[in-house]
Amino acid sequence: MKRQLFFVTWACLLSLLTSCSSGGLMKPTSSGRAYELLVVIDQGLWERPAGRALFNVLDSDVPGLPQSERSFRIMYTAPAHFDSTLKLIRNVIIVEINKDRYTQPKFKYAKDVYAAPQTILTIQAPDETSFGLFVEENTQVIIDFFHRAEMNRQITMLSTKHNDQISTKAAELFGCDVWVPGELSSLKLGEDFLWAGTNSATADQNFVLYSYPYKDRNTFTKEYFVHKRDSVMKVNIPGAREGMYMMTDTLMTDVRSIAVQGQYALEARGLWRVKGDFMGGPYVSHARVDTVSGRIVVAEIFVYAPEKLKRNLVRQLEASLYTLQLSGTAAGTGAEIPLGISAAEAGE
Repeated sequence: MKRQLFFVTWACLLSLLTSCSSGGLMKPTSSGRAYELLVVIDQGLWERPAGRALFNVLDSDVPGLPQSERSFRIMYTAPAHFDSTLKLIRNVIIVEINKDRYTQPKFKYAKDVYAAPQTILTIQAPDETSFGLFVEENTQVIIDFFHRAEMNRQITMLSTKHNDQISTKAAELFGCDVWVPGELSSLKLGEDFLWAGTNSATADQNFVLYSYPYKDRNTFTKEYFVHKRDSVMKVNIPGAREGMYMMTDTLMTDVRSIAVQGQYALEARGLWRVKGDFMGGPYVSHARVDTVSGRIVVAEIFVYAPEKLKRNLVRQLEASLYTLQLSGTAAGTGAEIPLGISAAEAGE
């Protein structure tokens, strides 16, 4: 009787382990915190110019923050020590330099190889000189690759754990859908304006949604964006006393064109401050055209966290910007962000 129960128990366990869609064993959960990254590289190479080139890329500052904060927390190990424990880390770079196998530098990536969720970027090159040059030329590609991988993990979490009240109000006011963290429970509404926040004294995270008419292509300039942002914030986010209001630090704001769900967006990233006060912090905005309403819809996050590190606070919220589904968005469009390296280069 006991032997029969033993076999039944193992049968149930094996059924659970093989229940994933691929038909193989389920992957263990990856380890490590957000924006931690392991580099698998020979120690001698890590300390020579080629390795230092990669370190400098990963050790660069996050843009748009009021103080210096590194893009990643970097760890490294020699290939011989890349054991079963280290293979569970969520973000991995593997360096392969071999003149007999490679004729030119290239990227290769794979997802969920040893654990899930996990992203592994392999950088291959025939020699150290070409490796160093390739890494320097692709600085933003490497940073964006892991940044987007972390964003996608946050988006996956938001898909099941977001504030339904905010989503409902966004649909009522703007005819769109958006996912914001459940912690953003404070809500203020205005004319074509929605503001959700945490109201926390230690790390105040905020999400804003507003719209205005689309006129022409000049709508997507830094000058026009800052003008509209300041006018909206002056009305809807006043300061503690008369004459105080949120405004944009134009000197510390950068804009660039990006794609969100296959559509054009103007990304603005920089600092805000309160006129007549010492309050301020980082913000990130996405301005997009809703083709159905003929309006610009701006989704923005901003953080007020005096004397706190802000990198992860900003990045956690920034994922919400990519979940915005406009009324003109094609059905079935997902919020996952492309990693920036072509699928033809993927695989182990």
